Amino acid sequence: MENLTPWFTLKSVPGVGNLLFKRLIDRFGSPEKTLTASRSDLLGVQGISEILASAIRAHKTPDGIEKVLETCARKAISIVPLTDPGYPALLREIHDPPPYLYVWGKLVPDAGCVSIVGSRNPTRYGLSMATQLSGELAAMGLCIASGMARGIDTAAHTGALDNNGLTYAVLGSGLCRVYPPENMELARRIAEQGAVISEFPLFAEPDAHHFPMRNRVISGLSLGTIVVEAAARSGSLITARLAMEQGREVFAVPGSITSFKSTGAHGLLKQGATLVEKASDVISEISPLLSIGAVSPSTALDRADKEERVGKPTPGLDTDEVRVLQTLEPYPVHIDEIARRAAMAPGKTAGILLQLEIKGLVTQEPGKRFCINPNVS
Repeated sequence: MENLTPWFTLKSVPGVGNLLFKRLIDRFGSPEKTLTASRSDLLGVQGISEILASAIRAHKTPDGIEKVLETCARKAISIVPLTDPGYPALLREIHDPPPYLYVWGKLVPDAGCVSIVGSRNPTRYGLSMATQLSGELAAMGLCIASGMARGIDTAAHTGALDNNGLTYAVLGSGLCRVYPPENMELARRIAEQGAVISEFPLFAEPDAHHFPMRNRVISGLSLGTIVVEAAARSGSLITARLAMEQGREVFAVPGSITSFKSTGAHGLLKQGATLVEKASDVISEISPLLSIGAVSPSTALDRADKEERVGKPTPGLDTDEVRVLQTLEPYPVHIDEIARRAAMAPGKTAGILLQLEIKGLVTQEPGKRFCINPNVS
């Protein structure tokens, strides 16, 4: 195993952030060589001042490194530095990659990743789309990256896991402070089937300023980022913006024009994001890049085409049931509006909705509002 002490030492020098750290590694090849470089050589690196060059040369090994390494060994957490062959190749390409990653689980070299992010308080429709897309993409051999937050993130990880796929969770806290705490069991599942990742110290709390930093790692790991339900001001839009800045693809799932939870996604579509209705929409955009990933373009496209052709079986419905079902949306509609759309008496409409609910095609919400069952397409 590589000696990690120089990595911690260089990272601890005040003024050496992720961007300068990468420039120093690019110039000198390793932290050891950086820490022993001459003043003139250090000053030849963009962003290194006289004061910073002096600070690097006067470096001291920080306290507590042995304790960190012991904790990692005890909890089966690995530390993957920037120069390690196992460090994600796409993440290494961004302008300010983490110098090293704490990893619970296992990174798959050159895995082709797609990130799925969105609202922490989504609708049934949003949860359904996140679960469906992640499951389909994972079944095609892609890794699903997300932030393990409540809502869309959790659905994205779960969809991948339930399809025996690979998924990475990037935390805005240390690996010994899993957040949100109710996702601890999900984190264990992810670690068994993929990896839980953080650039923050093991016991770092989920501070607010950590999450924009976390978001750049999510997008940096990925060939493209899919936004599922995001309000006008949303952390998911930060991830999408970072993906654009990193030269990655941006996708958005359309929602109801009356739902504020889809305002952000619709804004991305207006800005040129690719509209996503199914997994093949994503595959067709990123297929030229998939040769660097875990699945070939032809394999992914063949799977997507087959899935689209086969579809899901639909139970037999009579004419009136089809008529009512066609009036419904992923978002709840009041029974009176359904009756009006179907041009049907309210009592008859209620009976048909009950039959559709029994057949698992319709879900009833409070206030006599009905919507298409999000688990059925």
